[in-house]
Amino acid sequence: MSEAPLPPLLLIGCGRMGSALLAGWREAGLAEAVIVDPAGPELRAPARVVAEAAAIPRDFAPQAVIFAIKPQEAEATLAHYARFRAGAVYLSIMAGRTIAGMERLLGAGAVIVRAMPNTPAAIRQGITAAYAGASVSAAQRALTARLLGAIGEVAWVDAEAELDAVTAVSGSGPAYVFLLAELMEQAGIAEGLTPDLARRLARRTVAGSGALLAASAEEASALRQAVTSKGGTTQAALDILMAPEAWPASVRRAIAAAAERSRALAR
Repeated sequence: MSEAPLPPLLLIGCGRMGSALLAGWREAGLAEAVIVDPAGPELRAPARVVAEAAAIPRDFAPQAVIFAIKPQEAEATLAHYARFRAGAVYLSIMAGRTIAGMERLLGAGAVIVRAMPNTPAAIRQGITAAYAGASVSAAQRALTARLLGAIGEVAWVDAEAELDAVTAVSGSGPAYVFLLAELMEQAGIAEGLTPDLARRLARRTVAGSGALLAASAEEASALRQAVTSKGGTTQAALDILMAPEAWPASVRRAIAAAAERSRALAR
């Protein structure tokens, strides 16, 4: 039995992540939506694009208001949507912006879920971690889970502070993987491969390894060890990458720096 259509939604921001969400919702059965974006694309029904909050039809009653904007825009933006707090759950995908900080802008009684998706959402392969505020009802939690599930897997955290680490690991994580592919391509060219072949080898190796990891029940360390023959070529590379001052230290520092930046955005 198919699910009922999604209820009316109000999406604030239709950039890369907002567009991914909207595409997933269409596939999930979107009934009606209003998108607020000054540079919003032309969209077919049931989505309507307006340039600002004042242009939202007065009789529009969304069940969820989704903030897909930069965290730096929160102070100037959120108060314009406070009028929806009586009947809607607010779903924020802004990094670092806490529920307490958003309540200050939206007003007392605002019901808020915070979430951190990542860019594989564009192909419905993302993972989103979410935290529900104390006033979120079971029905509102189920609705936000369905909205986020339209772009991939959903995991709930028990403490809001965990979202800073989530942001650093999975929210920013695709950039780390893309950097690996970029560096492998450059190194292959330096070793004499043609740019086209180096690009194909790097991309397919990263993509295929990710698919294998997703499909396997084994630990990542076990999969790594299975590729590594003692005294072989892989071992020679890993002796450099796994030196204490190399990847083990730099990845920890990178994740810590991203998490600290997430915390700083709330200040």
